[in-house]
Amino acid sequence: MQYFAAVLRILREHAGLTQEELGELMHYTGSAVSAVETCAKPPTDEFIEAAEKALDANGLLRSAITFLRLERYPVHFQGFVQLEQDALSVSSYCPQLIDGLLQTPQYAREVLGCAFPPFDEEEVDLLVAARMDRKALLDRKPAAVVNVILEEAALRRLIGGPEVMGQQYAYLLECAARPNVVIQVLPMSRAGHAGLQGPMTLLETPDETSMAYMESNGRSILLSKPDEVGVLARRYAMIRSQALGPDESVSFIEQLMGEL
Repeated sequence: MQYFAAVLRILREHAGLTQEELGELMHYTGSAVSAVETCAKPPTDEFIEAAEKALDANGLLRSAITFLRLERYPVHFQGFVQLEQDALSVSSYCPQLIDGLLQTPQYAREVLGCAFPPFDEEEVDLLVAARMDRKALLDRKPAAVVNVILEEAALRRLIGGPEVMGQQYAYLLECAARPNVVIQVLPMSRAGHAGLQGPMTLLETPDETSMAYMESNGRSILLSKPDEVGVLARRYAMIRSQALGPDESVSFIEQLMGEL
């Protein structure tokens, strides 16, 4: 981010433009240009594309997009998201909220809007865009295998109200129809189950190393020791066996849609 800011400033000054003049060419304010040059705000893809064209940068600024996307994520999440994007498989257990990989923009915006301390509107926009960027692993070649176990409570919590949840249910069904995605629901009728100790995500890296990730209240733990990851992998397998099967889970989500 600091390097991009320095390059942007050098190109702007070489073109003989003030921040206000560059902002006008880009259809942004001068203060928006200043915020990026001082690293107060990370640039969006749209900002970078506008600067690329306004400064005729020959791809120099555009080439930074992939790297700068990491800056949109909270610091504690940046290491995980790099691993996630290259993973052969991602398996998550989500007791409270729908997995970020499977969230709609509207649902993600409502979730982020509940954060405390609150984010400002621009921060929410950046975080939503970053969360949507993670979906690239669903469509890449080869696509990652994604397994998600959702607690019934996470599905019944009407984040954003019936309209937002209706869109979210529909998107889950769309994802479940993908050949590389399996969604299972852990019903509340399963009162005692192996997932009561909290959420987790398991990853298989390109070199077939297994890793585990856990997060709570802005803190995260990334595990790579085989014995520690093994315990969580076995726990995940038990949770999966206690959840509804994929077809039953799809029917369950369709039922929830009908109840809205």
